[in-house]
Amino acid sequence: MKKLLFAFLILAVAFSAFAGGNKEKAKPAAPAAAAAPAAVKAAPVVFRFNNGTEPQSLDPAEIQGVPENNVYMSLFEGLVTYNPKTLAAEPGLAKSWENSADGLTWTFHLRKTTWSDGTPITAQQVVDSWLRFLSPKTAAVYAYLPGMIIKGASDYNAGKTGPESVAIKALDDYTFQFTLNGPAPYALGMLSHYAFAVVPLQTIAKYGTKWTRPENIVTDGPFRLVDWTPHDKIVMEKNPKYWNAKSVKIDKLVFYPIEDENTALNMYKQGDLDWIQTVPDAQLDQMKLDPTYHVNAAFITYYYEFNTTKKPFNNPDVRKALSMAINRQELVDKVTRGGQFPAFGLTPPLANYPAVVAFKEDPAKAKELLAKAGYPNGKGFPKTTILYNTSEGHKKIAEYVQQKWKEVLNIDVSIENQEWATYLDNRQHQNFDVCRAGWQGDYVDPNTFLTDLLQSKAGNNDGRYSNPKYDALLAQAAKLPDGKKRMDIFRQAEELAIGQDMAVMPFYYYTTSNWIDTNKWGGWYTNILDVHPFKDIYKK
Repeated sequence: MKKLLFAFLILAVAFSAFAGGNKEKAKPAAPAAAAAPAAVKAAPVVFRFNNGTEPQSLDPAEIQGVPENNVYMSLFEGLVTYNPKTLAAEPGLAKSWENSADGLTWTFHLRKTTWSDGTPITAQQVVDSWLRFLSPKTAAVYAYLPGMIIKGASDYNAGKTGPESVAIKALDDYTFQFTLNGPAPYALGMLSHYAFAVVPLQTIAKYGTKWTRPENIVTDGPFRLVDWTPHDKIVMEKNPKYWNAKSVKIDKLVFYPIEDENTALNMYKQGDLDWIQTVPDAQLDQMKLDPTYHVNAAFITYYYEFNTTKKPFNNPDVRKALSMAINRQELVDKVTRGGQFPAFGLTPPLANYPAVVAFKEDPAKAKELLAKAGYPNGKGFPKTTILYNTSEGHKKIAEYVQQKWKEVLNIDVSIENQEWATYLDNRQHQNFDVCRAGWQGDYVDPNTFLTDLLQSKAGNNDGRYSNPKYDALLAQAAKLPDGKKRMDIFRQAEELAIGQDMAVMPFYYYTTSNWIDTNKWGGWYTNILDVHPFKDIYKK
C-alpha cells in the first residue's frame, strides 16, 4: 500500500565578494561586500487527516479496522507494499523476490536496513514476527489470513502443531522463504496486509504490552510515533532510519479521531485538516460540487451481520425475511445518496467476476417467510437491537432499516450505537443480535470476501455462519489456479451463502468519497481499495 515519492530538496545559495589590491600601485579600496545571507530552511511539511475514530490498538496483531490500518501503513512496512495507483506489489523490506516453477514457494531477498532504534532487520525477525502473529496465545483476529495460504500455519494457529510445522524459514540473514498450501494467485498482493507485519521483537520483549507507547515504540515504516494523546491526536514524524526516507516528503503527520462529521468538515474548510472522507448528510450535495471532491467505485460492501448463534437469527427463513423487506434502491437514493450501488450479493463486481444476484427483494415473500418461521405478522418476534459504531451515516441507515422492518414485517427493533473499540469487541464476541458491518477487500480477489468473512473458522466471521457445503466449495477453489473454473466455484459458493442461507444481509457496494486538494497535494490517487499511503503524498 505504499511506495515512491520524490526527493525533498532544500536550496541554499550563499554569495561572497572579494576586494582586490595591487602591490605596485595602490587603488581605492573596493566597497565592503554584503554579508552572505543565511541559508533559508524550508518550513516542515505537515499533513493532517481525520482518521474518524480512536484506533483500537497500534499492535498489528491486535487490529482489524481501516482506522488502525491507516496508522499501521505509516509506522510499519512488510515485505512488499502497494503501488498507490495500480495496487500492484512493490518492494518494501524485500528488494526482490521470485516464485518457484510450481508456484508454491516464494523467496524474498531483504534489503539491509534497520528499525528506528538502529537494530538490523533480518529474515529471522520476519519468521519470528509471523509466528508471533500465528501463535494461539496471540489470538490475532486475522491469523486465518496467513493460515489460509501458508503450509502448516492454520494447524499451528489452531494449537494442533508447534511453530516448526509452519513452512516459513530464514535461509540466511537476508533471505526469507515460505511455501503455500496450494495455488494462491493473490498471495503476493496479501503481503502488504498487517497480518504479515514484521514487528520489533526486541522492543516487545523489553516492554511487553507497553511496547506501543510513544516512549517505547520502534518502527520500520516511513514515520515514527512521537505523540499519542487518546481521543485527541496521534503525531508522527518522518523516520530517518526508513530505507527510502529520501522519498518521504511529509515531515509531520497528524491523525485526528474526530467522529463528529460537522466538526471535521468545519476544520477542513478552515484549512485545519488536509483530507477528510465523510461529510454530514445535510451538506453532502453541496460538498459533491466542491473541486476537492473525489468519488470512485470501491471494492467494499456495506452489510448487516446476524448472530447465527442465537434465536431467531439461526433460522435462514428469518434472515431472508429481514433482508427481502429492505428496498436497497430507495436506501441509496434517499438515505446514503453517495452514488452507491444496491447489492444482492456479497462480493463487489470485478472484471473477471461480475456481481452475483443471489436474491430479490420481495415484501410479500418476506412476510411469508417470517410466518413460516413462527412469527406471523411479527407476532412473538423477540426483542432485537441493531448495533452500529458511532456515525451519523450508520445511524440513518439503522433508522431506515428499523422503519422498513416495522412497515413490512410489523416487528419493533431498537438501535444502539457504540464507540469503535467497544463495538468491535462486541461483534467479535457475538454480543449482538444484528450489527452493522462493512468490508474493504484486503486484496483484489473474491476470496477476500467469501473466505475471509464467511468460511466457518474465519476470524472475521463474527456472525458465526457455518455451512459444510460452503466450506467445501471454498476448499475446492483454493486448489485451483486463477481462471474461469475457480471463479465459477466462487459464484456457486456465494449463491449458496447469500441466496440460500442469507448468511449476511448485503445493502450496497460502496463508492468512496474523499475530499483532498490534489492541486496542493500530489501522490494521492483514487483506487478500488481506497488505500492511500501517506509516504507517497507530497506537497506540490
